[in-house]
Amino acid sequence: MPLRMLIVWWFTIFVAIGDDAPVEKRVSSRTFPSVFQAWHGARAVDGADPVSMQAMHDLVFLHPSMVGLQSEAAFEGLAFHFTPAGIAEAKAKRAALLAKNPNLVLLAEIRYRDAPKGFIPEDAPWWKRDSAKNFIIGWPEGGYRMLDVDQPEWREQVARRAKAVMDTGVFDGIMLDCWIDGEPRLQLVLRLREAIGNQALVMVNSNDLPIPLTGPHINGLYMECWRTKSPEDWKRVSETLRWAETNLRAPRINCLETWFEKSRQDLPLMRAVTTLSLTHSNGYCLFADPNELPTSDHLHDWYDFWNKGLGQPTAPGFQRPDQAWERPFSNGNVVYNPAGSAPVTVRFDRPRRSRASGLMGTEHRVGPNDGDIFLDK
Repeated sequence: MPLRMLIVWWFTIFVAIGDDAPVEKRVSSRTFPSVFQAWHGARAVDGADPVSMQAMHDLVFLHPSMVGLQSEAAFEGLAFHFTPAGIAEAKAKRAALLAKNPNLVLLAEIRYRDAPKGFIPEDAPWWKRDSAKNFIIGWPEGGYRMLDVDQPEWREQVARRAKAVMDTGVFDGIMLDCWIDGEPRLQLVLRLREAIGNQALVMVNSNDLPIPLTGPHINGLYMECWRTKSPEDWKRVSETLRWAETNLRAPRINCLETWFEKSRQDLPLMRAVTTLSLTHSNGYCLFADPNELPTSDHLHDWYDFWNKGLGQPTAPGFQRPDQAWERPFSNGNVVYNPAGSAPVTVRFDRPRRSRASGLMGTEHRVGPNDGDIFLDK
């Protein structure tokens, strides 16, 4: 056995003593705030290695190759077996992450809607073409070509690949990008459930829209919310998040992401998406770079505002008379003030510390399209 493979194998056995906690327990046991990673991670904080940085997130989804899973197949879209070395490396990565964060959930992206050239054979019948037989571009930024989800044969290939990825034991479920509710997607998710079972998690990216047709078969929305310029945008986002929290399959893993407008230091926007997630859901949040930047999408900073400390929610969120939303947690309260509202005053019967300002007191102010976490200590 090559030395590299031996080291990976030994590390897997050493770290992964005992079984992972069931995914339902990992979802329900975590404390808040709760942040997720979409493909690419956070800029390193002082003293943190890459594994530690990734493990600061409670849910991570990424391409299977990003944890070392590799196939010897000529085409990724037809890769139904993975190398022993790749599986060992990916399991070691999973074990290392769970050793640092026992509540972390790991999902694999399964491409089904579009893909780069070389994903499947050039003459494969599953590429979607126009009337002149030209490839249709699905993601212009990456030059990805559309795949034909309307074809049952392609849906079968997607299901086979999802099963192969899940059979490695590396992932807790799958993530499907660019999800549009409709009959072809319903047939796809039904076939996927047959292939990977009902215990595996399924997340889909529907942006800021509900998915009533396919929702009963799905555990979570990846809400990649690029429309957040107006109060109406934020209202739509909040309504969809509340819908997803009550209509999707349990355990629910809704993930809410918004992007900065001027820089990563748009701190009120970061606090707004964080506190919206905390008051409207038991899900995960992210504040990241906008996609139009030339760097990798979804890169982000790690904010002190995201550090654990709230504990767990003790009651559902509620809308206050001043139109802000509030929710109690075991170690404090969260307030989210929607866009378009007036500044609100938050009062407590004992001093609490604002995580936004660091100030301790019984009275605090929260501006519109902003939010705050108030801790007992």
